[in-house]
Amino acid sequence: MTDTVAARQYHRDAADQVTSRPGLGYCCAKRAFDIVVSLLLLLPTAAIAIVLLLLNPFFNAGPLLFIQPRMGKGCRAFPAIKFRTMTPERSITRGADDPVEHHRITKLGNILRKTRIDELPQVLNVLRGDMSLIGPRPDYFHHARRYIRLIPEYRDRHCMRPGISGLAQTEIGYVNGIDETKKKVSADLYYIQNASFAMDSYVLMRTIYVVFARLGS
Repeated sequence: MTDTVAARQYHRDAADQVTSRPGLGYCCAKRAFDIVVSLLLLLPTAAIAIVLLLLNPFFNAGPLLFIQPRMGKGCRAFPAIKFRTMTPERSITRGADDPVEHHRITKLGNILRKTRIDELPQVLNVLRGDMSLIGPRPDYFHHARRYIRLIPEYRDRHCMRPGISGLAQTEIGYVNGIDETKKKVSADLYYIQNASFAMDSYVLMRTIYVVFARLGS
């Protein structure tokens, strides 16, 4: 990813603990924005779901949706909803430090991941109050429990709703292993400490760039 000014700053400035949190006015306005935008995205999400229902039997056999427990605000678990991009498995065997199982990603699933279309069903999570459009990206719950034990600052990134997209995703991308997860945590803490409409706008613009440049993982 491009080494932007923000990317350089959060590696320098992210503190060991979150010393400041977003104000009430910002949080209320952000929640209202999340609801309005998510409602607008419901129709295109439904339309894409119908198309995928027709294509999946040929290019991505299995269920339409993938639902996984993720760690949300207050370190509580919630069911994150995505369009499925991998061949189905009865249970998750990949460990917290293991690489992505690329051999399981289907051809259609790869397109969905590159364009971030697989994340669209999470607007339902936003409407439920589990997530925000912009915020720290939630990890698989059982992996997150391990990160809490190994990374002291990891718990602090759960003081606000997780996001469909976030600063760590636009500036760092997919991470694997403890050392790279620490970099993600630094980015998330920087975002929380500097949360504002300007920061959210920056992340949104960067997300649009990632989508159109097909840089998603």
